[in-house]
Amino acid sequence: MIYLAQTDTTAGFLSKDFTQINRAKMRPKNTPCVLTTANLNELKTLARVPEKFKNLVRRAKKSTFIYPNQISLRYVQGCEHAKFLRQFGAMYSSSANLHGEKFDEEYARDIADIIVDEKFSEHAPSKMYKISNFKIKKIR
Repeated sequence: MIYLAQTDTTAGFLSKDFTQINRAKMRPKNTPCVLTTANLNELKTLARVPEKFKNLVRRAKKSTFIYPNQISLRYVQGCEHAKFLRQFGAMYSSSANLHGEKFDEEYARDIADIIVDEKFSEHAPSKMYKISNFKIKKIR
């Protein structure tokens, strides 16, 4: 099941199965997707946040972190998208476009099984950081 929703950053596809998102975007099926959650306790079960970066992760807005276990997670809070995520728990997320292309609302609506929102806008993607136990590196 693929959902089309306005995320905290841009129009996005969401699913419990990342291979469905990859199929919709026409990219290799094993390409990793970002996991998004609105629940800090759920984030803690998926990745261990290094002590040095706990406050940063909790307070960061529109930021994705790649953790030492190589899982990419974005904690979403304080927006309509967070309310949606609380209903479903963690979901894989990716921009609602073909791989390497710009957002096409008609295409996105055709691909989605469920359309969550009626208005969509394309904004900058989330900032992405790779964190180790002691260092942080900006990826995008």
